[in-house]
Amino acid sequence: MSLKKAYLLVILILIVDQISKIYIKTNFALEEKINVVGNWFQICFVENEGMAWGTKIPGDYGKLFLTLFRLVAVTGIGWWLWDSVRKNSSRYLIVAVSLILAGAFGNIIDSVFYGVIFNDSHGQVATLFSDQPYGTWFHGKVVDMFYFPIWEGNLPTWLPIWGGKHFTFFNAIFNIADMAISTGVGILIVFNKKAFSGSNKRSELA
Repeated sequence: MSLKKAYLLVILILIVDQISKIYIKTNFALEEKINVVGNWFQICFVENEGMAWGTKIPGDYGKLFLTLFRLVAVTGIGWWLWDSVRKNSSRYLIVAVSLILAGAFGNIIDSVFYGVIFNDSHGQVATLFSDQPYGTWFHGKVVDMFYFPIWEGNLPTWLPIWGGKHFTFFNAIFNIADMAISTGVGILIVFNKKAFSGSNKRSELA
């Protein structure tokens, strides 16, 4: 797989990711939700600081540190993609790294720019290129929207630890960029031997 095709894949994912985020940000107030298919597929607008499960790094410079760290990480992933193509690595590996790069870059765009181009979404629909931005450079929040609460209810009382407690499966809310990262990691795990088998000629995606 050529570097040009890998970059086209990255750019396509970035475009879809950013269009979906800007649409949600400019049409939904924070925590507003709609049902798409029954109750198990919903669009639910939330924002987070950019770490998994909404985790924060404490301190005044926690968010800045996270964003700068992710910029360094994306640079490393970009080099990994270039090196994989240069070495004529497996197409499994190149596609996986491209997906991970696109996803990481997509969420970094939120972190770097969204704080200065949007106003607050609490109780209102945000405005793009607002003159009253909610944050500063490198302090934007990542937009998430896809929610699949496939099952929700109280667990049986006989279960240890969680018995009788309210439980939702699946309760994570995510975006296109997260999906790209998860898919890329999944390819590396499931097709590990093919991904790292060497030449593209010996291992190609169907």
